[in-house]
Amino acid sequence: MQTENVQSLRRDKIVMADHDHDLVHDMGKRLDAVWRYDEYIKNANNRNEIKQFWEDVKTQDMKNIERLKKLMAKEISINCF
Repeated sequence: MQTENVQSLRRDKIVMADHDHDLVHDMGKRLDAVWRYDEYIKNANNRNEIKQFWEDVKTQDMKNIERLKKLMAKEISINCF
């Protein structure tokens, strides 16, 4: 019975739309990863193929972070965030 009340309360008190929460959550994951990639690149030592892989992944994530920032800005501008 108490679980039902908590679930009902959660549905009634939505703080952020799921799609906006997803943007924020993914942004955090990508920012953490980009920070970590520099360490992975350093750890690759003279393994150029591995180093290039991490550099490529970092570049792609940086592009995705920029896209996420634009999507978040758009959501904020339409008062959906």
